[in-house]
Amino acid sequence: MVDLTKNYFELFELPVSCQVDLQRLSSQYRALQRAVHPDRFAGDDERQQRISIQYASHVNEAFNTLKQPLPRAIYLLKLAGRDVDMERNTIMDSGFLMEQMELREAVADIRSASNPEQEVERLASQVDADILRYLQQFEGFWVSGTEQDLEQAETVVRKMQFMVKLAAELEQLESELLDD
Repeated sequence: MVDLTKNYFELFELPVSCQVDLQRLSSQYRALQRAVHPDRFAGDDERQQRISIQYASHVNEAFNTLKQPLPRAIYLLKLAGRDVDMERNTIMDSGFLMEQMELREAVADIRSASNPEQEVERLASQVDADILRYLQQFEGFWVSGTEQDLEQAETVVRKMQFMVKLAAELEQLESELLDD
């Protein structure tokens, strides 16, 4: 079965790293799901069925964490002993906050733009580039691993969270514009 004491990287037999081989992750995920999927235990006793549900849930959580860069970064910090409290600790430098305000204003103005679809694409490209830049910054801080650098990595993760949320909002807006 699944060893619940292993970290997510060990579970999928991957190196602990900022970069994940997504093909290998998916392949390992499918293999683990075949082994623990509750349907395989439908004829077993109730206890075994509950255990298989717990294992399948753990595998799903691990897969979803490692698949996306932001949850993976948060998990890496957790492995390094740093619990990133994204809800309470939102202190950011004033330059970043100003940039966020400007981006939010630009999003609010999209519907009244002469070419809203083009404006969404432009902003989405900018946000994607920022997310990539933050990922690279995070990786540099995380690899270094000093206490000060891990603190910086946390700050970068918080910034990345803002940008990932904005990217999702832009995707939603683009979908709405295409439906109009």
